[in-house]
Amino acid sequence: MKFLTLLLSGIIFSSFLAFAQNEQHISGQVLEVDGGTPLPGANIYWESEPQKGVVSDLDGNFTIEVSTLPDKLIISYLGFTPSLRILTVKDLEKPLKFYLKPEELSLEEIIIRDTNPEQNILGTEMGKSVVSMETIKNIPALFGEVDLLRSLQLLPGVQTAGEGTTGLFVRGGSADQNLIQLDGAPVYNPSHFFGFFSVFNPDALSGVEFYKGNIPAELGGRVSSVVDVSLREGNFQKIRGEGGIGTISSRFTLDGPIVSDKSSFIISGRRTYADLFLRLSGNENIRNNQLYFYDLSGKATFRLSEKDKLSVSGYYGSDFLGISNQFGLGWNNFVSSLNWNRNISNTSFFDLNVYNSRYNYKVLFDDDGSGFNWNNTISETGARMEWSWLKPNNTVIKAGYHPQLYHFSPISLTPGPESNFDNINTNPRNGLQNNLFFSGSTDIGKKIKLEAGLRYALYQEIGSGVIYDYEGGRPLPDAEIIDTLNLNRFQTAKVFHRFEPRFSMRYLLRDDISIKAAFNRNHQFVQVATNSSAGLPIDRWVPAGTYIDPLRGDQYSIGVFKNFGLAKWEVSVESYYKDFRNVVDLRQGASVLFTDNVETELLSGVGYAYGLEFLLRKNFGKTTGWISYTYSRTWRKIEGISGNNWYNPRFDRPHDVNLVFNHEFSKRWMAGLTFVYTTGQAVTFPVGTYEIDTQTLPLYGEQRNADRFPDYHRMDASVTWRGYDKGRKWKGSWNFSIYNLYGRKNPFTFQFTDIVNEDINFNQDGGEEVTSRRPGVVMTYLFTFLPSLTYNFKF
Repeated sequence: MKFLTLLLSGIIFSSFLAFAQNEQHISGQVLEVDGGTPLPGANIYWESEPQKGVVSDLDGNFTIEVSTLPDKLIISYLGFTPSLRILTVKDLEKPLKFYLKPEELSLEEIIIRDTNPEQNILGTEMGKSVVSMETIKNIPALFGEVDLLRSLQLLPGVQTAGEGTTGLFVRGGSADQNLIQLDGAPVYNPSHFFGFFSVFNPDALSGVEFYKGNIPAELGGRVSSVVDVSLREGNFQKIRGEGGIGTISSRFTLDGPIVSDKSSFIISGRRTYADLFLRLSGNENIRNNQLYFYDLSGKATFRLSEKDKLSVSGYYGSDFLGISNQFGLGWNNFVSSLNWNRNISNTSFFDLNVYNSRYNYKVLFDDDGSGFNWNNTISETGARMEWSWLKPNNTVIKAGYHPQLYHFSPISLTPGPESNFDNINTNPRNGLQNNLFFSGSTDIGKKIKLEAGLRYALYQEIGSGVIYDYEGGRPLPDAEIIDTLNLNRFQTAKVFHRFEPRFSMRYLLRDDISIKAAFNRNHQFVQVATNSSAGLPIDRWVPAGTYIDPLRGDQYSIGVFKNFGLAKWEVSVESYYKDFRNVVDLRQGASVLFTDNVETELLSGVGYAYGLEFLLRKNFGKTTGWISYTYSRTWRKIEGISGNNWYNPRFDRPHDVNLVFNHEFSKRWMAGLTFVYTTGQAVTFPVGTYEIDTQTLPLYGEQRNADRFPDYHRMDASVTWRGYDKGRKWKGSWNFSIYNLYGRKNPFTFQFTDIVNEDINFNQDGGEEVTSRRPGVVMTYLFTFLPSLTYNFKF
């Protein structure tokens, strides 16, 4: 297999070089005239050859081939006046800057046009979405909090964990199989408030690229998807501010120049104030509770020269839940990154990304007999170096190197002074991963476009740490440890070599319709061991090693893409099949939080997923939005689970429907509506009960997740009113949202218990006589009709 992979890569590389002849290019950057802010996603094309256009990247940069000069270059961006410039041979000598002016009277300001209108037809990308922040901010929000990850749940092929949560389950993959990164740095827990909100403040972001199909070779480490989020750059000419005051939180963002036209900054903060309202309660126990989250993010950008740009960014977020000064649960993320972009020439580029990501959680319990302090830390440090070359026939070649160092600190549980608990300390676990990647894309005639890549990963389980040797060579729960290997710092215990080929192609049937196909292989060297589908702050990450092989995911996909009415409407149908190897799950009754032998609680096996996705979207006009339908199934088979039979993980939901609708009534009034419907999640209900020490406990059968919650559906709505802002420095708007418009009681949990005296809250210790007792089911739901009001402003 390795030989065939290398042979295929050599053939593809040779085909790219065959097309690589000397040809000239124009490079430039698209900026906003009022402040010099980059404009990502701008459309750039020659008047003589509009079909060979390109799109500016997240920094506003682009490079386009030159056929004949002089020629007219057209640059357009939603809500801005298009720019038309006649270019000559002299313009080939250096990078150019194109400044666009906002259209004050344009009706395009709320257009949902996330990409080049023809990119969905002409590109090789499948399952990729470039989502603008304007689109995200127009979607009705829970508690008025605009949320990036919850917006991605409205795309086809993306499932949710349940009511209000931001967890993503993409094309049959679990939540830990998504790489979520901020300015190139991974974020290990992207949620606030136990998953109700994501850690990303929308005011500080420039956009997001979401890959669920053919993930490019320069990205890897997860088998299901990549969510690539970028902080926006500050204004290079003047100070600006924006923010909002909402139902449960407020936010504020300030940006501006450090040195005019040379450097800029942006700093953004957000905090909830639920804990402030708790202090107003007349109940002392409630007043002593704490419940809050906050986050801070910032970025400094320096234009070192016409060819060099340097940016430094950081993020810190913290959550805490405290109950009556007795129990506390808190977690925080700290992410930092440095990015250097250099234009070596008009046809060659270099990008460097150095990052560090650190996630920490702690649990505190203050009790004389059972108090403890429990904490843990996960960190990843890495650097990504990437070289890019542009060649004729729209040929792009990329190559790079990406080292990663994982550190999983010991889990530490320290008992209180008079606690009955024992001190618990696990051993650290570490991993070193080196990645090499190469990719290329090219046009073969007018009909065919090819893209292929190869990623090679060398992963090493390293010290410091401990490796246990079990009797019989297998890490079974009752197996005796017969030997212990103590690893010195950076001593290698286990090595994995993995090749990851990627291939995609596009065939153009007509100018407005194309067929695409892709194959993608990814490996994942860190997984989460959990029995929670929604994800918890204390979930345990487990690296590959002596007893745990890396997860492998192969995805095959094919699709048809069609545009109507000059790309005003687009429709697509995609199908996929995914094959999983070495996917892990917990044994029945497993406990992984404190054990130093986590491998004894895990089982691994195989799985597969398949699906069909339909999307119809209206891209521009007063009414915009989309409707999507997904049919998907996910199965796993692991020896020792569910009687060794195939079973569905909890996020298997066959039917999923999403509707997103936005309408602009006037320049001051607009409305949004969303509707979601999905099959209920797969769960295991008890088949009976049994008694131990006078307690009645549920009895579960052998088959896992053979039952289901009721189907989930919900409608949300919002209305936005904008104040008069022409000529004013202060611009304000009010947003009124309703979450769960018709009050659907979607189940969050079911509890199987005895109903005493027909009262689910009956207190048997209260002295009241028990007159009846029967088995029953108690459903808990979180939200019904939930309104919220937010005031947003800019200056």
